[in-house]
Amino acid sequence: MIIGSAIVSVRLVGVQSLKEKRAILLSLIHRARNKYNAAVAEVGSQNLWQRADIGVAVISSTVKHAELQLQNVVRFIEAEPRLEVVSLETEIL
Repeated sequence: MIIGSAIVSVRLVGVQSLKEKRAILLSLIHRARNKYNAAVAEVGSQNLWQRADIGVAVISSTVKHAELQLQNVVRFIEAEPRLEVVSLETEIL
């Protein structure tokens, strides 16, 4: 069993409140979970309204497939126009 994980730190563009931030992130997280069958959650910076840390985890039988799944989810997050990716950390176990 191979586990792939990533933490994507993002900056939310034009967000003025925690309520607005959470609406954007909840929508993004639910869409990513449904589309890629991955565990996705906000894992840090919950009280900062212009920043967020999004955690992603996938389980696979091969390293290549785990890496591909992580790349797909990260690309999906990067495609969100209201977010700007600040940093990305990935790990394959």
